Amino acid sequence: FFWVVQFKSAGDWVSENFQIDPIFQSFRGSREFFARIFMAAKSYKFYRTLICKPLFGSILIALLLLSLIPGYRMAFAGGKVVVAQSIKVAPYEEALKGFESVHNGKITTLVTSEMEKSDLLKKIQKIRPDLILAIGMDALTKTKMVENIPVVYIMVLNPHSILLDGENISGISMNISQEKQMGIVLEALPDLKTAGLLYDPDRTGELARRAQKAAVKAGIKLIATEVHSSRDVPSSISNMKGRIDLFWMLPDITVFSPEVIEFFFLFSFENRIPIITFSKKYLRLGALMSIGIDAFDIGAQAGEMAEEILSNGVNIKHVDARKAVVTINLNAAKKLGITIDEKIVKKVKIVD
Repeated sequence: FFWVVQFKSAGDWVSENFQIDPIFQSFRGSREFFARIFMAAKSYKFYRTLICKPLFGSILIALLLLSLIPGYRMAFAGGKVVVAQSIKVAPYEEALKGFESVHNGKITTLVTSEMEKSDLLKKIQKIRPDLILAIGMDALTKTKMVENIPVVYIMVLNPHSILLDGENISGISMNISQEKQMGIVLEALPDLKTAGLLYDPDRTGELARRAQKAAVKAGIKLIATEVHSSRDVPSSISNMKGRIDLFWMLPDITVFSPEVIEFFFLFSFENRIPIITFSKKYLRLGALMSIGIDAFDIGAQAGEMAEEILSNGVNIKHVDARKAVVTINLNAAKKLGITIDEKIVKKVKIVD
């Protein structure tokens, strides 16, 4: 306790003597903080203080050692962040709350749907942030050309479909890894042998490839069929009749357009083939299970990524959402003649 009091007092003393913020304020990184202290060391006042207050020298050394510990470095990371938010909707607001729960620096929010791209970029240049958080597809589309400022994106379904290989762009997709999804499905449906999916290679080709790898690893046969237009969907899904035990939905607007979505669920009930989806909204149409994301946790995950980038300059690149929210439609299970183990029911969210 005595050391902590000395530590805080030293922070106040540094602020008073060298006209810099206390140590508990957010800097871009511990290196900046200590660089400013050593710049102040050029003054006569600093030398006089070291003589009169030898305790300060030992505390400074302790601070330098603490800066080598990741948890302490992140406390100094902070930094100015511009949040480019596509629109004001609940999931995006929840993701922003998650980000704010981790990031301790100044945040300025700009709603991109209310601004022209040129105006947005001018505003960002004027603010000169240390990092940009792009929430949603529109925000990422408008900020992906920004150079020399790290960009972290979240709440984007298929970021690979619009991203070039920008060195300054990292982010978290709305995808739960296909391997994790397959594990969740097999836990609920242990007798599964064959699954099917449709995909547009220009939109979800990468997800389909990852699904194929996950299926092979799990010992499941996956029939993945390419479609290039919504008109191809009814015949493609009909060709899977009698060949699959489950249909796996990918977030692909070519496949799941409003014109054909009802056809999927009619096919599902007529042939007793359960549908696994990425969004809870399809449960009310008859899907058996949704494996979705937690917007708040994605925001927190982005906050951790931002802190790591600001503290250490680490380019984390593109990762999946880490937390899966699983919901099961027991009414659909009953209609499909499927019994879900009670142990599974207790672990997931349920809709009837």
